[in-house]
Amino acid sequence: MPDQILRAMTTDGWVKAVAMTSREIVERARTIHNTTATATAALGRALTACSMLGNMQKIENGSVTLQFKGGGPLGTVLAVSDAEGNVRGYVQNPRISLLEKYAGKLDVGAAVGTDGLLTVIRDLQMKEPYVGSVELVSGEIGDDVTAYLVQSEQCPSACGLGVLVDVDHSVKVAGGFILQLLPGAPEALIDRLEAGIAAAGSVTAMLEAGLSLQELLRKVTGGMELEFFEPTEVSYRCYCTRERVEATLVSLGREELQQIVEEGKDIQVECQFCDTEYKFSPPEIRGILAQL
Repeated sequence: MPDQILRAMTTDGWVKAVAMTSREIVERARTIHNTTATATAALGRALTACSMLGNMQKIENGSVTLQFKGGGPLGTVLAVSDAEGNVRGYVQNPRISLLEKYAGKLDVGAAVGTDGLLTVIRDLQMKEPYVGSVELVSGEIGDDVTAYLVQSEQCPSACGLGVLVDVDHSVKVAGGFILQLLPGAPEALIDRLEAGIAAAGSVTAMLEAGLSLQELLRKVTGGMELEFFEPTEVSYRCYCTRERVEATLVSLGREELQQIVEEGKDIQVECQFCDTEYKFSPPEIRGILAQL
């Protein structure tokens, strides 16, 4: 079943909510990058959060980038979403050893680390993108996205994420939710949402139990009356093309490209998001040089 994003609003107009299933997205990322279980969980959470934020932004041709640099063994974890929520990403060190808090519970926080920043880049189709950073709270991804939303958008928010890795290392379930109180919302709603989130339990437990996205959002909002919008199907999607790779080669500069031509060997450029390899022969590099 394709992954979906479902947006909703409480009927009183005070709470904006979004939830998604991301099992197919995370499994695609796992197979592309050959991630170990802990890396799968970390990258999967980042992809899920980024997808929801991209969809919530609703800027045509806009994008959202999340970059986690916490000093942990995973290195950089990066995800990029388009305006619909189609997303791509990578982790710098995908083959790290298994890290667990206890048997069966992956320690994403230790893998990401907390000595660093979450940087969020929002392309709003203006002259310059909006760039904001917050110190990492726990490295667990969801906590850090929550902290960013609270600090950058100045409104109470909550982000819950989950990736359950099966015994064969494939992704069993994955998904998440984001809740935001709109300006002027009564303070009492914060307590109600906190109670709802606590009572709902983990995202993976809800998805593994077969809850729909509507049911998930009703649980985390403590049974508030919700108006649902049409769901959006999303996927792992990379926009790399040979032309874009050529533009990257141009950025190397004349001197380095000339050196490649003189060596007389083909070069291969690999996309960091989808691992597609693009081969360029010396005559093709010479053609790029001519464009300069």
